[in-house]
Amino acid sequence: MRGIKIGSALGIPIRLNWTFLLVLPLFAYLISRDVGGIAMVINQSLSAGIDAEALQAGSMPLVLGFVSALGLFAGVLIHEFGHSVVALHYGYDIDSITLWLLGGMADFAELPEDWKHEFQIAVAGPIVSVGIGGVCYAVFRLARGFPAGYDPVVFVFGYLAVLNVVLAVFNMLPAFPMDGGRVLRALLARNRPHAKATQRAAEVGKVFAFLLGIIGLVSNWFLILLAFFIYIAASGEAQQTTLKAAFEDVTVADIMTPREDLDVVAEEDTVAELVERMFQERHTGYPVLRNGDLVGIVTLEDARNVSEVERDAYQVGDVMEQDVETITPDTNAMAALQRMQEHDVGRLVVVDDDGELVGLVSRTDLMTAFNIIQSSGQPASIRERSFGGERELIKSD
Repeated sequence: MRGIKIGSALGIPIRLNWTFLLVLPLFAYLISRDVGGIAMVINQSLSAGIDAEALQAGSMPLVLGFVSALGLFAGVLIHEFGHSVVALHYGYDIDSITLWLLGGMADFAELPEDWKHEFQIAVAGPIVSVGIGGVCYAVFRLARGFPAGYDPVVFVFGYLAVLNVVLAVFNMLPAFPMDGGRVLRALLARNRPHAKATQRAAEVGKVFAFLLGIIGLVSNWFLILLAFFIYIAASGEAQQTTLKAAFEDVTVADIMTPREDLDVVAEEDTVAELVERMFQERHTGYPVLRNGDLVGIVTLEDARNVSEVERDAYQVGDVMEQDVETITPDTNAMAALQRMQEHDVGRLVVVDDDGELVGLVSRTDLMTAFNIIQSSGQPASIRERSFGGERELIKSD
């Protein structure tokens, strides 16, 4: 989740995703359109005594809508800090907190697998939201005792008091990966492997996503959007957890194509020759060597940047990528996959501690290794296939 950094707190960067810049004025507008109805709800639920008609005069609805929307997202931000503070206490790093279309998101460098840690981190957010609701209610009670001119203050804090508690309750629904879904996974993980608990929690989350989507069709489009996010996020995290469990004892050295088996190209080769090799060998990327030393990597995408009629005139050295992403052989396979995702590359060059080329690992290698582990049930089979004469099964693309 990328965004513009607007500051930091407790060493955690705070970011705004571009979707937040769309949803904030939208929320402000929707609140301003229903100031009268919201005031009636506050009057009925909290006995506020707000003069609803007075709040609908002139530009007051727009002011109330904007202030209330800002207060709502401020509460969401503090909610995420509730998660983050507990996570920091247990030693987990938080890369950033981002406000976006559907609220807030704390980006964990590593998700907790200890069920007690996850339980406490997950419940911290809703507890903080209830606390915010309590503080807003206290200010609301104080402002309610003032003259009628304070009705806008009573409106804003009454609204935020109710909404923060509602959001806390809503977040505790067992719709993984929402807070309640993470609580569910933590409880499931007490007596089963973390990956199995994630799969179960994700299945429950998908059911809730489906139900939210149905409700959204007849009530609120926002619920449809939230349902879509829950379904995609639950599927994605379940897949990531399954991959991590499968690759727990697998290193890059176990699945890479070693240097002696690598297909390489030289800087002097033409782009036309490169494309022909790619077609014949079914590869889409090659290390580029100069006198046996790695100087770059060239991919099909690099070749496509040269028009077909000019490929005889351009050499590999003209189009190759010199800033190569590298990794060491003892790196965990899951870390290699994450590196590929972070840098949007399909392969990593494997080098030793001295920077010497020792192999290449591709996304295809990782996915084939995963399929072997899934079918055999044990990572040892990867080593047998890698170095036991069956290298072609996971040959780099």
